[in-house]
Amino acid sequence: MPKSVDLRLAREETSLRLLLVNRLRDLILDGDLHPGQKLVERDLTELFGVSRSLLREALQQLQAEGLIVNVLHRGPSVAVITEHEAREIYAVRALLESRAGRDFVENAADAHVEALSAAVAALRDPDVQGDAHRQLVAKNEFYAALLEGGGNATIAQLLKQLNNRVTMLRRVSLSQPGRLSETTKELEEIVEAARARDGDLIASLLSAHVDRAAALALAHYDLAPGGAAES
Repeated sequence: MPKSVDLRLAREETSLRLLLVNRLRDLILDGDLHPGQKLVERDLTELFGVSRSLLREALQQLQAEGLIVNVLHRGPSVAVITEHEAREIYAVRALLESRAGRDFVENAADAHVEALSAAVAALRDPDVQGDAHRQLVAKNEFYAALLEGGGNATIAQLLKQLNNRVTMLRRVSLSQPGRLSETTKELEEIVEAARARDGDLIASLLSAHVDRAAALALAHYDLAPGGAAES
């Protein structure tokens, strides 16, 4: 390493950038910033009280995550997931989660099974049922336990890369009348398959769960060219 170069990180700026990235991500995933919405730098710097350079760094990170697009001469906007992209995402999810279920059955400790069960139990909580954000948190905790118990780092990384766009789509599917109850029942069946250490069954149930979510989300796409999922 060249001794003449100061390689120390600006800790305060790094922390602020991380806070800004997390806040913007939450606004997108919660639907406060909706797909296709233009992001005006001047407005955002005033809203968050940050510099334009710091904002641009945060937007670049979210662009790398697939949550923001930056079109020449138009500037940044919240990404729109097209129907074709959504179909691809769900197809990949089904394959990866099916494999993750088999890995879970083979490798998970009993504590991981209990973590799965606890996440599903949270979805039965009346307070959670009335809060879309807490529903998404519970589902994310379910998948975190599934992936940790499975121990397949490659699948975990691939699903992590998909997770933000999956969450945008999940808001659509979970918002449908009766879907939360159906989702909870499906996840409870997955937990029981995990307890039984039945690899074939858990793989089938996870794949079917994704297929049902896909059907609901895809049904709410505008059929016009370039249509996007309703939020």
